[in-house]
Amino acid sequence: MASGKKLVIVESPTKMKSIQSYLGDDYEVLSSVGHIRDLADKRDIPEKDRAAYGKYSIDIENGFEPYYVVSDRKTKTVAELKRAVKNASEVLLATDEDREGEAIAWHLLETLKPKVPVKRMVFHEITKDAIQKAVEHTRELDTSLVDAQETRRVLDRLYGWDVSPVLWRKVGSGRDGQTLSAGRVQSAAMRMVVDRERERMAFVAANYWSIEATAARAAEGFAVKAVRLDGAPIATGRDFDDAGELKRAVVVLSEQDATALATALDRAAAATVTKVEAKPGTRRPYAPFTTSTLQQEAGRKLGMTAKTTMSVAQSLYERGYITYMRTDSTNLSTQAVQAAREQAVSLYGDKAVPLKPRVYASKSRNAQEAHEAIRPSGDRFRTPSEVAGQLARDEQRMYDLIWKRTVASQMADAKFETTTVTLEAQADGKRVELTASGTVYTFKGFLEAYEEGRDEKRNEADKTDEQSLPAVAEGDTLDLREAEAKGHQTSPKPRYTEATLVKALEDKGIGRPSTFASIIGVILDRGYVVKRGQALVPTWLAFSVTRLLEQHFAELVDYDFTAELEDALDAIARGEQRRADWLKAFYFGGDGHPGLRNIVENLGEIDAREINATKLTDVATLRFGRYGPYLEVINPEAPDEKPRIINVPEDLAPDELTPEKVQELIDAPVAGNRVLGENPANGKIIVVKDGRFGPYLEEEDPVDPEAADAETGEVADEKPKKRTAKKDEPKPRRASLFKSMSPELIDLQTAIQLLDLPRVVGVDPESGEEITAQNGRYGPYLKKGTDSRSLQTEDQIFDITLDEALEIYKQPKYGARRAASALKEFDADPVSGKPIKVRDGRFGPYVTDGETNATIPRGESVDDITFERAVELIAEKRAKGPAKKRTTTRKTTTRKTAAKK
Repeated sequence: MASGKKLVIVESPTKMKSIQSYLGDDYEVLSSVGHIRDLADKRDIPEKDRAAYGKYSIDIENGFEPYYVVSDRKTKTVAELKRAVKNASEVLLATDEDREGEAIAWHLLETLKPKVPVKRMVFHEITKDAIQKAVEHTRELDTSLVDAQETRRVLDRLYGWDVSPVLWRKVGSGRDGQTLSAGRVQSAAMRMVVDRERERMAFVAANYWSIEATAARAAEGFAVKAVRLDGAPIATGRDFDDAGELKRAVVVLSEQDATALATALDRAAAATVTKVEAKPGTRRPYAPFTTSTLQQEAGRKLGMTAKTTMSVAQSLYERGYITYMRTDSTNLSTQAVQAAREQAVSLYGDKAVPLKPRVYASKSRNAQEAHEAIRPSGDRFRTPSEVAGQLARDEQRMYDLIWKRTVASQMADAKFETTTVTLEAQADGKRVELTASGTVYTFKGFLEAYEEGRDEKRNEADKTDEQSLPAVAEGDTLDLREAEAKGHQTSPKPRYTEATLVKALEDKGIGRPSTFASIIGVILDRGYVVKRGQALVPTWLAFSVTRLLEQHFAELVDYDFTAELEDALDAIARGEQRRADWLKAFYFGGDGHPGLRNIVENLGEIDAREINATKLTDVATLRFGRYGPYLEVINPEAPDEKPRIINVPEDLAPDELTPEKVQELIDAPVAGNRVLGENPANGKIIVVKDGRFGPYLEEEDPVDPEAADAETGEVADEKPKKRTAKKDEPKPRRASLFKSMSPELIDLQTAIQLLDLPRVVGVDPESGEEITAQNGRYGPYLKKGTDSRSLQTEDQIFDITLDEALEIYKQPKYGARRAASALKEFDADPVSGKPIKVRDGRFGPYVTDGETNATIPRGESVDDITFERAVELIAEKRAKGPAKKRTTTRKTTTRKTAAKK
């Protein structure tokens, strides 16, 4: 780099490329690729400091000072930045203008220690005008924002490292051996999902019937619904509570009553209009997107997860298409308001906008983080058609959504008129009132551009469809026909989706919009929640963890308390609260806090067996064990007997494990211990059994006929003693069933084939080595000496021929995977200049530019990977460098200095 250039440091490689093009040759723009430092592990702290910083890498006795180190994967990045700083005439820290971005900038300042002037450069959109303006209007580092981020990091370390070990001891491991964890916000979010499932489990459905018919005059007909019988309202789903009890006095029609009434209405054949009521209405447009509302709407309309939403939005921001995507502000700049109004007029006419621009009040209490709402960037918005060829599919869909919402937010109100018609008919001497509603929009206004999506609602059956009603007047007589009785059942509250959970978290003040995606990602990755379609279903593991936290850490998962923590972080960010004082009260107690340390040190005895148990019926208890959920069933006639264990199907949601389903599992025939027959090769009896890891086959010695009852053939001992195998006795042969096999349908011949595996396919004529086909932990494969090759299906183990096996061995190892077409292809990597591809590898999908391979992290799918995310993954892997062998040499540590204070 030429001497005297100004160095701009951003946190994203994509952002780096965009900004460099706007600043020209007098600047060099480099990326930190996110955070460069974090709290140290204990082994990375010098021996002399370990006593002070303890297990947390935080000196809790002296102002909660953290001990930071440069992470291994950022060593190379930091070295490159230090070299650039030496030759720079000025350093501009251009990370995002929020707590996280401010903290990244502070860590860069503390680590690089530049001897030239340092300025903080901030912007909310990546356009040429915005970047040049940001260079001209720099500011100082905001230490209050840094304090808030550091407090959050310290708080999360203290919370997680004190509470999580209790889960390890009393609950166990999570899905696929995943370590359990507790978190300040994730635990409250998990509890919300569990609480909703508890409500569904306690819900009692109520049945009710309604009557629908068609009212018509000449050819014009419309749907009507019976609402009153002799002046008393007819029950709807909204009239029942969650216990199935009525909340008010109504007429509940049985099937017989409803059918008889419908027949009587058909016989009446006529109804009189008693009231026609028309009411005008107005609908206001929605505010521009915040982070939260974008996540909700992208989930509803585009089917995107919160994580995918943030990834796509970040890509659009870094490439200069939208403003900053982490914001809780609904405010628009004057230029943005003008741009939205101009586009609305050009597309929909002069009447599309009101006389005065619309102003939306921000809900944010933290003025320092109140950016603009999320909107298209620039002083003139590019229409979706203008950017169509420049964006990937998901980016295009999201830009279209953001553009429509922004333009619609400045458009005129929609105006409509709702007409309700009430009719009266006589049926078997009873007076029946029927109603119909219809809404007509007299002016669509903002609805020309945008209509917000809807979440699932309860009692959808009670809603009448919007319809056009003919012109009728009081006293008119209409034909009544096609009366029909319809049965309904009340429904429980719908499960959370990612969109509705985001809304609920925001409503309760838990977490912040920028963290919602990671919160949901954690509870999914930890196995606390699984997705069924769009619904979030808690696992029994989540029930155990939530029960433990509620009983022994009640305040920490209290919704109000969790929201208060967020308010405290906001107060620190505004400079109204000192971080050390607040952390001291939280950890040691004071100011209304019981103190985390006091809670952990005075837990008392925790009954792990009780924590992991949910009583379902008088005889059945759901327990969560090392290998997942199971039923423990006692014999009421012999309660001292060892309880019976019944596995619970993995796909069974907690609210589906009703008393009826429990009894069904108890009564079901045991899926195991089915005798298939005798193996003619050795005289052993082959039995199908049900084990912890699924059904399997086992060979047993035949029963001695002399020890069996002459009439029944059963062994004389009622309770034979458990047979103890001797050390020198050979273990019985066992074999797992293929995934496609059923323990109820497998036959003797197939069982013998499974027990005889591995199967000898043949001998390689060149090497003389034997080739075998077998099943393993990672699926079916061939083996020749130490060389193994994967097979496509389990059936090939039995079917593959020697010629086919030799053909597979002629291919390079993993050649089939490598030769296959890429799962995705992108433009060239900005560093290597080579095209980026997503491929499927031996250990899962990965991104590569031909030089650097980066595994796609767990929790992200191939569909989630955008060009920007691929560049980021490759940049992180490139910065980390080749894997190093661990040595006894201690890393260089960087202690936090007092400069910030």
